[in-house]
Amino acid sequence: MADTHPNDHASDLFQTAQLGPYTLSNRIVMAPLTRSRAKDGDVPSDLAPEYYGQRATAGLIIAEATQISPQGKGYIRTPGIYNEAQVAGWKKVTDAVHAKGGRIFLQLWHVGRISHPDLQPGGVLPVAPSAIKPEGKAYTEQGFVDMVEPRALELAEIPGIVEDYRKAAQYAKDAGFDGVEVHGANGYLLDQFLRDKTNHRTDAYGGSFENRARLLLEAIQAAVDVWGADRVGVRLSPNSPFNDIADSDPSALFGYVVEQLNRFGLAYLHVIEGSTGGPREVEGGADVAVLRSLFKGTYIGNNGYDLDLATEARKHNRADLIAFGKYFISNPDLVERLRRHAPLNALDSNTLYGGEAKGYIDYPALVE
Repeated sequence: MADTHPNDHASDLFQTAQLGPYTLSNRIVMAPLTRSRAKDGDVPSDLAPEYYGQRATAGLIIAEATQISPQGKGYIRTPGIYNEAQVAGWKKVTDAVHAKGGRIFLQLWHVGRISHPDLQPGGVLPVAPSAIKPEGKAYTEQGFVDMVEPRALELAEIPGIVEDYRKAAQYAKDAGFDGVEVHGANGYLLDQFLRDKTNHRTDAYGGSFENRARLLLEAIQAAVDVWGADRVGVRLSPNSPFNDIADSDPSALFGYVVEQLNRFGLAYLHVIEGSTGGPREVEGGADVAVLRSLFKGTYIGNNGYDLDLATEARKHNRADLIAFGKYFISNPDLVERLRRHAPLNALDSNTLYGGEAKGYIDYPALVE
């Protein structure tokens, strides 16, 4: 058979797909996107139901990273999922998405060392596997400030962190989400435990792959205990240096991690392919095609996808679902625009973080 242009196969992206117990309306996922618009008390913005509702034609929305505890916060005005006021705020969001026939998971987040005392209860140091200062700036009420050397978690504190994941998973259920994604990517706490650049521990949570992966797997188990495995996903970024993270052997480490994930029967594995928001190829990185083949379940590909790349990925079965990030910010009706090969709205980078309606709920849909 003669080879055809990739877009001749594009229809597959727009066909239904099974994800755990859910039939998704298409294979297009809205990636989790921090927008820093939460209200006081880290409650989702009053505009969030409209924002997410506008984007409910995605096969699946993964809501923005949401801290599991006050300690898990690393940026101003990011939402939480650890009290009843936050649950009530998120319930309006899930109701809005479900009213439009959409599906939405919540991403459970603990930033670890990617924080600042100004963002921590009582002005204390952020926590991490080891007391190693990250390069970079923290986003606080005072603007961007240098990060600090974190405090290494005591062994006795770790069960409490796992319990925070369990409670957050339950709160997400109370808020009407369809499932949760455990955020194990982008140099945040679980990723910090995984990598040998940031984890120098000598106890049961450091050293071997088994020990470094322990907290990630315990957090996943906590979520699975609440939801059942088929409504829990996990996000990894095996090759991303984001937030000053690295590992000496990512291929072996993440090969081990993915094989361990298989014992759960999770809803999906969501992989940032390459450097977060940057190049898809990273020198010396793990081969994501190998990780995809190791994982016995739905694989979501993420990073730099456009229609052609997504179509190509489906044509060659490199991913089951495709996550789009920034395109969803500026195109509430991204699915329809891709389906029609319609032009996309340009992104206003000045309104990505903070602010109110502008650059949040005012991007236009296609005019019929």
